Amino acid sequence: MRPILLLSLLALAACGADGAPVAPGQSGSQPGLTVSGQVQVGIASR
Repeated sequence: MRPILLLSLLALAACGADGAPVAPGQSGSQPGLTVSGQVQVGIASR
């Protein structure tokens, strides 16, 4: 139950992280797919 709750919380926190949604015609970006960023995943134990 706890892992599901944690994943749900992370998903909700990610919604709208980059601002309000913009229609594709107004974004001014080039067509295609670009992915960039950093990700770190780890497990901590006592």
